[in-house]
Amino acid sequence: MVEASGTLTRRLLLWLLLAPALVWLLGLILLPHLDLALLSFRERTGPGEYAYSLAQYRTFFAEPLYWDVFVRTAVISLIATAITLLIAFPIAWTIAKLTQGRVSALLFAVCLIPFWVSETVRTLGWMILLRETGVLPGVLVSLGVTDAPVEMLYRDATILVGLVYTSLLFMVVPLYSSLESLDDSLIEAAYDLGGNGWTVLRTIVIPHAAPGITAGCIVVFMLTLGNYLTASLLGGKNSLWFTEQIYTQFITRFNWEQGAAFGFLLLLLSSLMVWIGLRLSGQKFADVMSRS
Repeated sequence: MVEASGTLTRRLLLWLLLAPALVWLLGLILLPHLDLALLSFRERTGPGEYAYSLAQYRTFFAEPLYWDVFVRTAVISLIATAITLLIAFPIAWTIAKLTQGRVSALLFAVCLIPFWVSETVRTLGWMILLRETGVLPGVLVSLGVTDAPVEMLYRDATILVGLVYTSLLFMVVPLYSSLESLDDSLIEAAYDLGGNGWTVLRTIVIPHAAPGITAGCIVVFMLTLGNYLTASLLGGKNSLWFTEQIYTQFITRFNWEQGAAFGFLLLLLSSLMVWIGLRLSGQKFADVMSRS
């Protein structure tokens, strides 16, 4: 009897501890997404009259602009994720394995410092550097590289730079967490057995860091895919980013049904890419999230 009472008490305490997280999950994530899904199937048939259909999704597939922007956003997000991984991996390796103590902490702080200010300020900083009257075009003219200041904003390359810059830390952290736990003796043994740098990287380092790589790629892809501010400011009115289409439907056209459909399609794409990433890497979702 006493043991059963103790078990019941522990379960009650566990549910009490989980209650805030469950309320947050239900109220701020599950219910809004459920409402978003229902709203996306609603069609206006008259003043104050609605019916449920697939009209909003048919509009998406029937209008080439929407489909093209959707694919363009996904492709650029994938490219930004790949570039972020290529840049973040040597940074995380340096912090985790090549430096120690204060130097390692200093390098990590250097990665962290840009995130002490808001994304708006960071993006505006890039605009000051890259606009036609900005710092970098002026430097190029002073060095004789260009005859006149060049407008570097409102290009796909500029959007990529901004997305990589704003997402870098979210790739470095899970990579650092994975690489830090790698036993140095494994690398030394591989070299002693005649392995070269590429062999060690391919057979030891990358497999060990796979959960961190997967977690970082998932987080960065979802952040870039859903990014609105960076793409809007650096890409201008012609950035053709899908979140701008969602904003236009909700705020400009007051077409909440179409905006909900676009938002739900973006959510489905994010979920699909997460599933593909987990399948390709052979990782479990719980293991990946433990690294992020």
